[in-house]
Amino acid sequence: MHIVSWNVNGVRAVVKKEFLESVASMQPDILCLQETKAQDDEVAKALDPLKDFSLASNSADKKGYSGTATLSKVKTLSSKADIGIEEHDLEGRVLCTEYEHFYVVNVYVPNSGQKLDRLEYRKQWDKDFLNYLKELEKKKPVIACGDFNVAHTAIDLKNDKSNYNKTAGYTQTEIDGMDNFIAAGFIDSYRLLHPKEVAYTFWSYRFKSRERNTGWRIDYFLVSKSIADKVKEVTIFSGIMGSDHCPIGLKINF
Repeated sequence: MHIVSWNVNGVRAVVKKEFLESVASMQPDILCLQETKAQDDEVAKALDPLKDFSLASNSADKKGYSGTATLSKVKTLSSKADIGIEEHDLEGRVLCTEYEHFYVVNVYVPNSGQKLDRLEYRKQWDKDFLNYLKELEKKKPVIACGDFNVAHTAIDLKNDKSNYNKTAGYTQTEIDGMDNFIAAGFIDSYRLLHPKEVAYTFWSYRFKSRERNTGWRIDYFLVSKSIADKVKEVTIFSGIMGSDHCPIGLKINF
C-alpha cells in the first residue's frame, strides 16, 4: 500500500500546476493533503478529476486558511475530523480515516509564528495531539502523516545553528514536542530507513531556497511501533513541484 502526504499550499492553486500528473506518477492508494486553503465544497470541486478516490475533507472556519483532505482508493471504514478540543478544532488541521488494519491521521500542525507568538499554543497542541494519537492507538495502529512544522534534529535543516531557538520549526520547545512523539512509541519512518540521509521536504519561496536546496525536513510519516517492521519504503519526492513542500510517500505491507 502506498500512502502519499503533501502540503499543497492551496489546493485550487496546485491543481493548475501539473498536480494531476504528479499524483498519477506517484500512484498513491491514499493521498493526504494539507493546507488546502479552501472550504469543503471548493476542495471537492478542485479534486473532482480524481474520480478513482473517495474524498474526506476538513476545512477551517476561516476561509482560505489551513485545511486538510484525504483521498482514498482503499475502502474507508470511517472518517472523522478534529480531535475534540474546541481551541484546536477551528482550523481544519486533523482528519482521521479508518481502514481495516490501521488509522491514517492527516495533520497540519500549527506554525509557531514568525515572532514565535504561537509557541505556547503549539506546545499545548503537541501535547493534546499526542494524547489523541495514543487514544486511537488503543484500537488500531496509527499512521500519522503531514506537515509537523518541526525539523527534529540538526540534519533535518540546512542552517541549524542560525535557526536554533530563533525560527519557528526549530525551537527547543518544538524539538521537545517531536521527542515526546518518539518517546511515546511513534517511529519516524524516514529516519528508520534513512538514518543519515540529508533530505528536505520544504523550501521557502524566498532567496532561491529550492534552487540552492536550502531546505527543511518538516513533513513526516510517524507510525506505531507495532507496524514499523511493515514499512518497506519511504520516499521524498523532491523533484515534484507545485508547492513550497514536496510530497512524501510511505509503502507499507499489511
